[in-house]
Amino acid sequence: MSFGDADTDLNPHVYQRCVRIFDRAKRLLKVRFKLHHSLGQADLGDIFLFNHFARMETFIPQYLLFHETGAYCRSVAAAAFFKGNDAFAKFLTDVGAVPNDRPDLLDLLAYDILHGRKVIVFPEGGMVKDRRVIDEAGDYNVFSRKAQVRRKHHSGAARLALGLQIFKLAVLYRRDSGDFELLDTWAESLDFRSRYDLIEAAERQVSIVPANITFYPLRVRDNMLLKGAELLSKRDLSARAQEELIVEGNLLLRSTDMDIRLGDVLQPLITWKWWERRIVMRMARKLENFQQVFSAERPRPGLEARACAFGMRASIDKLRDTYMQDMYRSVTVNLSHLAAETILAFIDSGAQGIGRARLTNALYIATKLVQRQRHIHLHRSLSNPSVYGRVLHDESEELNQFLRSAARAELIETKPGQLRFREKILAEHAFDQIRLENPIEVYANEVGPLPIVASCVRDAMDKAITCSSSDMATFRFDDQIKQFEWDRYIYSDRKYDEINRVETATADPTPYLIEPDQARTTGVVLVHGFLASPAETRDFGNALAERGFAVLGARLAGHGTSPWDLRERRFEDWQDSVREALDIMRDRYERVLLIGFSTGGSLCAALAAEDQTGIAGLACICTPVLFRNRNMRFVPLVHGANNIVRWLTTFEGAITFRPNDSEHPHINYRHIPVRGLYELSRLTDLLKRSLSDITTPALLIQSTDDSVVNPESANILYDGLGSAFKRLHWIESTRHGILNEDVDRTHQLLLDFADQVDREVITPAGPRLEPQSPAVQPAPESTG
Repeated sequence: MSFGDADTDLNPHVYQRCVRIFDRAKRLLKVRFKLHHSLGQADLGDIFLFNHFARMETFIPQYLLFHETGAYCRSVAAAAFFKGNDAFAKFLTDVGAVPNDRPDLLDLLAYDILHGRKVIVFPEGGMVKDRRVIDEAGDYNVFSRKAQVRRKHHSGAARLALGLQIFKLAVLYRRDSGDFELLDTWAESLDFRSRYDLIEAAERQVSIVPANITFYPLRVRDNMLLKGAELLSKRDLSARAQEELIVEGNLLLRSTDMDIRLGDVLQPLITWKWWERRIVMRMARKLENFQQVFSAERPRPGLEARACAFGMRASIDKLRDTYMQDMYRSVTVNLSHLAAETILAFIDSGAQGIGRARLTNALYIATKLVQRQRHIHLHRSLSNPSVYGRVLHDESEELNQFLRSAARAELIETKPGQLRFREKILAEHAFDQIRLENPIEVYANEVGPLPIVASCVRDAMDKAITCSSSDMATFRFDDQIKQFEWDRYIYSDRKYDEINRVETATADPTPYLIEPDQARTTGVVLVHGFLASPAETRDFGNALAERGFAVLGARLAGHGTSPWDLRERRFEDWQDSVREALDIMRDRYERVLLIGFSTGGSLCAALAAEDQTGIAGLACICTPVLFRNRNMRFVPLVHGANNIVRWLTTFEGAITFRPNDSEHPHINYRHIPVRGLYELSRLTDLLKRSLSDITTPALLIQSTDDSVVNPESANILYDGLGSAFKRLHWIESTRHGILNEDVDRTHQLLLDFADQVDREVITPAGPRLEPQSPAVQPAPESTG
């Protein structure tokens, strides 16, 4: 027996040519493929199982697995595709497809696996357009269009895995028994060069990888694919054809994420119970040839044979149920899933509509709750606070797209500040129309195998009513942590290695929130300087906490991760970081004191000029208006040149980074992005224009011979402040980082000021302490 003839075997040349063609074609498509497999499943797996929602899924897994492992894949296709057109049938064979009615199908697939190929199976047996895979009793099954009833999933993949594992055990049993003549016969019949190659293949356990494909978002608008088909068609398109062209055309032609998530590897040899092992080993010892493998579960005369067949069928059903559950629970949960569950939950409660504010609050809280579930896989938009955080302010384009689709399908009616549910949302829809007619139900069905999602949504609905502003602030501080983790993950990519690997910062850059048991009514926001991280303020934060102050150590966007991250930020992003920290503390404490070091001081002052609501005081330490390094005047010119270079070429710029000779290399970046220096100059310009708008009590502290900031900056700030309560203290030092180093009782000055702010005993402005015009000397390029 041989399966390697030209009529049945795939053609490597055609296969690779198709891969190259799709490499080019996918650049024209809007779909973004993301293969998730952190545990080496792509290499370990033999049989890969995928859910089936769209026709394009039938070739994407093979393409991605080939790119990932270099292995060819065999896939099973409907027999109808191989009839009526010999050329097309030959092409399908060349790219690894095989008809599902082939008599020796399982033998062929097992042969391929033995020779290192991978097998792609869609166990649902057809597209499941409604995503409904669980019935009212909680059992897994799908709708059969042919039979018009619900049925269990196909078990061919389980039969293949168990049968092949039995054969492998038979090979190892014959090896241990010294039956080398039979092994030579088997090796020859299976096209192995020798029995040693067959034995090596048998030593590798059969591995199944259940996988899930999730598309996000679904759209129900017409597209040019449908319009083109209508123009070319000589007769009206069927409703089914129109539905598929709309839904699947939008997946390809409009921005769509296709997450392919490989689940945990299942190995039957490990999962078998003792009685299954006993049956399997008995069958393996009696196996005479490869052809007997897949007839083992068929009833035969004799009690022992019938017992073995019964045991095999039980094992097959159990394995099928296991991998189907794993496949569906690997869904990538996104905002539309949560929104669909939320709307249906409100309808179940008897509501006929919902306010936008209540919906967005419930969705935000639901997001925070599902983030706590370790076994749920979240779409990246639910892991990135800069995306899902917009939901809270009703500024989420993802949510708006979902609601537009629901409104277009006439499931909801949107009014200013309100959604009204329409009767159609609960109506029954034809299997081939449900994706168009009720995408809300499709989304909800997709997360049906994850009951914890619905549980989180119900909890969120309750919390949306009972959650205090302080509770919401707790969620939002958690977002600060998650944003840091997300940014660090994004900028740890290999393409940033050249800069990242020579960075010297080792101190913990995570934002922190310290809340004493008996905290004062005044909270403090601490903001670090340019190139640094919250590690710069942590010691002083602890000192404040010991005095009874709650402290939030903010992290400026682009800091504590990679200089590349900072290079992509505008100073407005830094302002947003401080603004969010201030809002969190405003929601937890009656009054807030802003304390910023260097650039952090500039940001705190600019924020105090913008909105002083709840701000009880402002302290700025070594805050720049003028810089020691005179080259700062050329930064806008260099930045402009970099932009021109990036626009005209593939290079990142003429001068992308400058070295940084830092006082604290364990905290600060070693490289300064020129773009960051440009944004720093923009921030300084803004500060100078807005000083007079600052009327909150203010403390300025400046080192007399600061190596980075021109000390005259302190006089400019003092003169420009509009506050009637202001003080300027000079610290005799050549150091810039006087806060981190606590030079000459810097901490004590700030602690005393914090105490005065909290007790509301600030005195009016007094005379400046000398020196008013400190000597200014050029210094090496460094900023803070």
